[in-house]
Amino acid sequence: MNTIITIGRQFGSAGREIGEKVAEYFGIPFYDKELLTRAAKESGFCEEMIQNHDEKPTNSFLYNLVMDTYSFGYNASSFVDMPISHKVFLAQFDTIKKIAEEGPCVIVGRCADYALADMKNCIHLFIYGEEEVKVKRIMLKYELNESKAREMIIKKDKQRQSYYNYYSSKKWGRADSYDLCINSSVLGVEGTVKLIVQYIEDFEKRNNADAITG
Repeated sequence: MNTIITIGRQFGSAGREIGEKVAEYFGIPFYDKELLTRAAKESGFCEEMIQNHDEKPTNSFLYNLVMDTYSFGYNASSFVDMPISHKVFLAQFDTIKKIAEEGPCVIVGRCADYALADMKNCIHLFIYGEEEVKVKRIMLKYELNESKAREMIIKKDKQRQSYYNYYSSKKWGRADSYDLCINSSVLGVEGTVKLIVQYIEDFEKRNNADAITG
């Protein structure tokens, strides 16, 4: 196993759970919130700050300005002048690249597919789902009524979309931004995991065959 899997996902599509199960199947590391802890350690930002900016579009100019009066680990003048949200993004970007260099893993969200665009041994997935299924899942998970669950889904997806579209040169959730887009509502969590495992195994076989004939 030598493949890095990145997963973009709609809120409520079970993308994280699917990613965890794929990582478990192959016995490789899984990164979601774990990535934030590591990015905080390696960049010198406090973890709370990285969490505040996690997959959110750039905050208000004033907030960035105020936060920039503090000094963080980086000293290059261009870095000092950069809004805090950009610095947090770059810290995550660096961490994603380091993690990928260490070997196969599953990384959820955070423009990981964009950060690793130059790496050949990557598969970039996007998990989406049918609205009713997502709403039920969020109602159950967060103990919300239906309208609150719908509201939460719209808000979270909007944040993820504007974050991805702002920092990457691609469009969030659009088929041509990824190698494979899957509706997890069709096969359910276990079925989607099976499909992804099959896809990865075939991808590796093909890559190995190309390496031999090449």
